[in-house]
Amino acid sequence: MGKLYLCGTPIGNLEDMTLRAIRILREVDLIAAEDTRQTIKLLNHYGIKKPMISYHEHNRYERGIEIVKKIKSGQNVAVVTDAGMPGISDPGEDIAKLCIDEGIDIEVIPGPTASITALVLSGLPTSKFVFEGFLSREGKERKKQMEYLNYETKTVIIYESPYRVKGTLLDLYENLGNRKIAICRELTKKFEEIIRTDLENSINLYEDNEPKGEFVIILEGKDEAEIEEEKIKEWDKLSVNDHIDMYLEKGLTKKEAMKMVAKDRGISKRDVYKYTI
Repeated sequence: MGKLYLCGTPIGNLEDMTLRAIRILREVDLIAAEDTRQTIKLLNHYGIKKPMISYHEHNRYERGIEIVKKIKSGQNVAVVTDAGMPGISDPGEDIAKLCIDEGIDIEVIPGPTASITALVLSGLPTSKFVFEGFLSREGKERKKQMEYLNYETKTVIIYESPYRVKGTLLDLYENLGNRKIAICRELTKKFEEIIRTDLENSINLYEDNEPKGEFVIILEGKDEAEIEEEKIKEWDKLSVNDHIDMYLEKGLTKKEAMKMVAKDRGISKRDVYKYTI
């Protein structure tokens, strides 16, 4: 049986190709590429000549089965995307799971990722972060994501296309209020651009010039003190007894409900007990 290689490729600058990645692409029997027209440019740059097949969002099911068959027949297959690490916001995730389910060995060849590159460049906190990838375009799912992001305290990484970035910046401002952001474009390329600003000022950035290139938006997390303040204001609308009843309806015992109410309101359990007498 062969092996699957998930091979990281440059996100812009071709010099960011690792020596190991070059060797693996030279040694495998087949390269499965997101877009063979893009990958051939990389292979030509390094003098690599290998058979290629396409493997992308629209053919991932049937082509995934085909790749598994080839590996089981003894071939080694490398999966590459147009840029970055396979498996991050692309169907590399699917072929990895499929091979694991089939007992096929997988080897990851690390390489650049736009998400981490942008995070480090942003100047925003990097110790804790969440990766959201591409947000849903519209409807209930997008609304749910905005509600979730409104209370996210970690730094948030979002991918966006040039066609939707203006609408996304506006949506974020309208749903989350003003927060610090870094807008990262053309990462590692000649015209790399990092704009460190806030959501309010980002809305008019592309009034006169249409955005170009793929974007990574790094969004500041919400201040925890602000969240606590909002919760307190919310609890003030309820009486203590109604607050307790809210938790009782969720299945908590009276003792557990009183403990939660005390925590929510920042008061002692003894004070909560007084209201129940």
